[in-house]
Amino acid sequence: MNYSCRFVFLSVLALLPVSLVAQQPSRPVTIDDIFQIREVHDPQLSPDGKWLAYTVGTGQLKDDSNKQRIWMLPIANSGAAATEPIALTSEDASSTHPRWSPDGKFIAFLSARRDGKTAVWLLNRLGGEAEKLTDTAQDVDDFFWSPDGRRMVLVLRDPTPEELDEAKNKDEDDADSDDKDKKKKADKPWVIDRLQFKEDIHGYLDRHRTHLYVFDLAAKSLTQITGGDFDDSEPAWSPDGKQIAFSSNRTPDADANYNVDIWVVAADNTDKGAHLTKISSSFGEDHSATWSPDGRLIAFTTQLDPKLFQYATKHLAVAPSTGGEVKVLTQSFDRMVTQPHFSPDGSSIYFIADDDGTQNLCRIATTGGEVSRTIGGRLMVYDYFIAKSGEIAAQISKLDRPSEIYFLPASATHSSIAQSSAAQSLTEQSSTDMARLTHVNDAIMAQLRLATIEYVRFKSKDGTQVSGYLYKPLDYVPGKRVPTILRPHGGPVWAWYAEFNFDEQLLAANGYAVLLPNPRGSSGYGEKFCKAIFADWGNKDFQDDMAFVDYAIEQGIADPDKLGVGGWSYGGISTDFIIAQTQRFKAAISGAGAALNISNYGHDQYQLDYETELGRPWENQSLWDKLSPFYKVKNITTPTLFMGGEVDSNVPILGGEQMYQALKSLGRTTELIVYPGEFHEFTSPSHIQDRLRRYLAWYGHYVKGDPASATPPLEPLKPTKSTK
Repeated sequence: MNYSCRFVFLSVLALLPVSLVAQQPSRPVTIDDIFQIREVHDPQLSPDGKWLAYTVGTGQLKDDSNKQRIWMLPIANSGAAATEPIALTSEDASSTHPRWSPDGKFIAFLSARRDGKTAVWLLNRLGGEAEKLTDTAQDVDDFFWSPDGRRMVLVLRDPTPEELDEAKNKDEDDADSDDKDKKKKADKPWVIDRLQFKEDIHGYLDRHRTHLYVFDLAAKSLTQITGGDFDDSEPAWSPDGKQIAFSSNRTPDADANYNVDIWVVAADNTDKGAHLTKISSSFGEDHSATWSPDGRLIAFTTQLDPKLFQYATKHLAVAPSTGGEVKVLTQSFDRMVTQPHFSPDGSSIYFIADDDGTQNLCRIATTGGEVSRTIGGRLMVYDYFIAKSGEIAAQISKLDRPSEIYFLPASATHSSIAQSSAAQSLTEQSSTDMARLTHVNDAIMAQLRLATIEYVRFKSKDGTQVSGYLYKPLDYVPGKRVPTILRPHGGPVWAWYAEFNFDEQLLAANGYAVLLPNPRGSSGYGEKFCKAIFADWGNKDFQDDMAFVDYAIEQGIADPDKLGVGGWSYGGISTDFIIAQTQRFKAAISGAGAALNISNYGHDQYQLDYETELGRPWENQSLWDKLSPFYKVKNITTPTLFMGGEVDSNVPILGGEQMYQALKSLGRTTELIVYPGEFHEFTSPSHIQDRLRRYLAWYGHYVKGDPASATPPLEPLKPTKSTK
């Protein structure tokens, strides 16, 4: 690599591989512990940097629900929490997306309390009842304060006729509301004329688009400032409050390309976006616009090769806010960049970098040059917030701890210590000045004995260096071979990171070594590594996955006669590829995978990706067939459990059904589990619990040979009607 990278704030942890051992807690992880672990999200510092707002999510089995609650914490001068956290919202209704008013006196947030319609609510920092600010026919998707605190920009999808009728009649008495004999009218048909007509969770898509609106708090008035047959998102106010930058694909047929650009519109625009300034023109996807403090520059992420779409590195770029030459700052860095923000003085730009199985908070000068790490090490920075006074709050997960919020004082964010480039081994480091503010999961984590985890590197079949995380079972005795599970990740452009992974800890607690490889196709290792599987799934990534298994066997850890494999999404697809090419595994679990790719065309949400990578199926059928595990199903002898969500439009259950049907027809050992009402990412706590129970039962029976885990001894889910 032809770049250098300095690290800021070194820690005292050891060099690779990482070894993380808990401090003698009492018991192993169990399935129900997943509902004791809280999800800490969305750190937001007050303008003076003295208060932290954040959300805590909880999954509850008793009523099969998920709730989010907003909390606030005062921060002492030392960077530690000054007192116990204060709950700002009730646990009875979910509240999300807390955002401080510019004067620091109020917190606005999103909630669907009362009438089930998501609106913006306002809460005095000192307490009291929340006030409902917006009253729109449709849900509010997002909002941002103007710099003067008098307005907000809202992100709203065009209301449907049904939503308009509901809003019109909501205050009118329905004389027939108690009429038990009143029949519900049949749902209206979807009328579809778009190229991209389906999306997970949303289902079928129509021409109701997402646009920007300016909301005046005093007048309670709403003005639409963008329009047309386009989707507009990610608004960002200029420092003077006169303009708003946003992301949008405004080509004649936005469904047919990846050309998302950065645009600027006047905040007082009344012609729905007829007069816009175009900031970027990369023909790839440009996102996450952020203004420099003086308003002269806009920074954003950009992909330079639209033909590579997700395989292309996301770079950091800057351009004049009036339009002009775009300068890419991180091209030589060759790592995925997300969430850029200018430093308070405008001299540098912070961003999250995906690098070597981690996500670190990095910084680069606004003029370009060397990249440095503000929060570095083998950890996972999910999100961060920079106060105007320079303090940073970050949501960070580590291998031995779920996400919590950490604090970096302003004095620490400008320090710099020279260190090795990202092409070399990361030292295990994090900021010595970084204080942990929240302790949401301390109680449950103190009870759990966790697995020892190593980040290892090994050579693949063709000599390519590959990396991954190796979990050893609890109380592992060196030299003893143990049952081992290979877990391919989703994506394919994603990775296993230095974060707390519950499923893997659960498997380790049940006696398994767990292998989490980052094969070719994974992010964090450069664009060449990422695009190595372009139109070639199940080849080089298969070789890399198998190389990890061989490594674990060579190290005397994995028992070659007790191997299992399983993953979700592309991890499920990888599982299908793996068991179609080798009989080394005693059991497989394929979640939300694809089988006969041509049958997904026009059925899932990836028509543009398919045509870009594989060509149209009727024009390039041989490649489509080559990359379909279905046509190799006769080679599969591994007992395989297929799983998926009933209404998943991302990777539909169709793939699992096809593989199950084929294996059943061949007389192979297989089972299919379909979860009612679930999309690609499961939300129902009872379904999550059921899925984990089936993991342990399937692997226990077929990998370990435990007769008590036979096929598995769980009650089937009761069939229910589809949920739209």
